[in-house]
Amino acid sequence: MKILILGAGQVGASVAASLAREDDDITVVDKSSELLDGLQDHYDIRTIQGKASHPNVLARAGAEDADLILAVTNSDETNMIACQICHNLYNTPTKIARIRSSAYLSNADLFGPDAIPIDMLISPEEIVTEYIQRLVEHPNALQVLNFADGKVQLVAVRAFHGGPLVGHPLKELRHHIPKTDTRVAAIFRDGSPIIPQGDTVIQPDDEVFFIAAKEDTFSVMAELRRLDKPYKRILLAGGGNIGARLAKALEKQYQVKIIESDPERAAYLSEELHHSIVLLGDTANKELLIEEDIDNVDLFCALTNDDEANILSAMLAKRLGARKVLSLINRTAYVDLVESSTIDIALSPQQATIGSLLAHIRRGDIVAVHSLRRGAAEALEAIAHGDKNSSHVVGRSISEIKLPPGTTIGAIVRGNNVLITHHDTVIEAGDHVILFLINKKYITEVERLFSVDITFF
Repeated sequence: MKILILGAGQVGASVAASLAREDDDITVVDKSSELLDGLQDHYDIRTIQGKASHPNVLARAGAEDADLILAVTNSDETNMIACQICHNLYNTPTKIARIRSSAYLSNADLFGPDAIPIDMLISPEEIVTEYIQRLVEHPNALQVLNFADGKVQLVAVRAFHGGPLVGHPLKELRHHIPKTDTRVAAIFRDGSPIIPQGDTVIQPDDEVFFIAAKEDTFSVMAELRRLDKPYKRILLAGGGNIGARLAKALEKQYQVKIIESDPERAAYLSEELHHSIVLLGDTANKELLIEEDIDNVDLFCALTNDDEANILSAMLAKRLGARKVLSLINRTAYVDLVESSTIDIALSPQQATIGSLLAHIRRGDIVAVHSLRRGAAEALEAIAHGDKNSSHVVGRSISEIKLPPGTTIGAIVRGNNVLITHHDTVIEAGDHVILFLINKKYITEVERLFSVDITFF
């Protein structure tokens, strides 16, 4: 597939890095030669320097025969114009654009075949907000991912000493919760993956990924660690797009305070938010945090655009007594450095966003993709098509399917029914199949499994 990425910022660079490891023809366009040189130093991709909305730049980048345009510059207007040009001049099959302004997103009539021709809109702020909301609803989780319209969840938790199943083999899980069906998809121990078997013993601090029906999630979590009390008091550090969206989403159910350093923005937030308390000040001001009873805060979220400010304010909040702290961090190196130490959850916005993009890029009928472990692993939802003569999976039991190394099929959604898979589970046409890949280098093989082949016998 020939893919043209417009914008070499955090989202564009993350997608380029992810796809460069696969069998795709990638070209990245950006005004910054420094950003492009950085990508070329690490990946086998083509780069073009120039403005992404200029027809001559798009022509030099090969827009004429591109299969997909991914417009993720920092300018909504540039992204929209680039998609319009590619549609008018080259009839590009798929056009995806990053749109941040709610003024554009709230007007559905702006986009479509007869308006601005964008096939899919990406709003990183909206995706990150929903991601954090799920973590608020699951106080014990490191990650909560939805599949099949929320019927199935893939949840990551850190196993704690004292959890009922910690120190015991996985095969005992069924005896502990006999009425709940679940599957442990992977375990990461000291950063390295372990393929779970029945006799695998869960150890304290293991990062455990399990798949279960949404209604069974809490039962499974309770086997791996003592369940924390639900959050009540939430303090948000940073009143930008994500902070404002999150406060609005949470303020009716939780006691929300938001700290903003810009007086004009703070005044705007005080008018927009009806149940939240808006504080004007520095998010890393020790006296302010103590004054606002940081030691009684259940969740502190550092949400500014500055990685260093987020890390420092989250570490300070934790040291002053906040029960749990979350920090937005754009640089992957920082995420690996701070997570599981002082900071409970380090969230990479681009990794949260990339799954929405990959679902449109993957071959086969892939309807959902989630990037895990800073892009090293991947979970996806694929729809099985065809029959036993045309498909590699339909009409076959799990044990008969030749899955790549480190790949597990954790669940199947058939209509409204959630089936946690076992070795004798048979896949049927139309099934939504949830897979977990410990090593995403095998993604191409998984895509082939779910591609109907008329020459396959």
